[in-house]
Amino acid sequence: MDIKVLGTGCANCKATIALIDQIAQAKGVTVKLEKMEELRDIMAYGVMSTPGVVINGKVVHAGGIPSRDKIEHWLAAA
Repeated sequence: MDIKVLGTGCANCKATIALIDQIAQAKGVTVKLEKMEELRDIMAYGVMSTPGVVINGKVVHAGGIPSRDKIEHWLAAA
């Protein structure tokens, strides 16, 4: 599962990456987690509010830290 977190380095972006990584490890799900900080790259996904989360090329979240339940749902669908 390829997961990208889009954000310019804000605290919510860092928290989102940490939360996804924590849950993936707890669930034993192998993910390729990548942080994208370049505004041009973020805009290419059409994300106007960060953090944004892209899974396997599809934007699944934008704006605010996603909930634990939401992340678990994403990982369960892997």
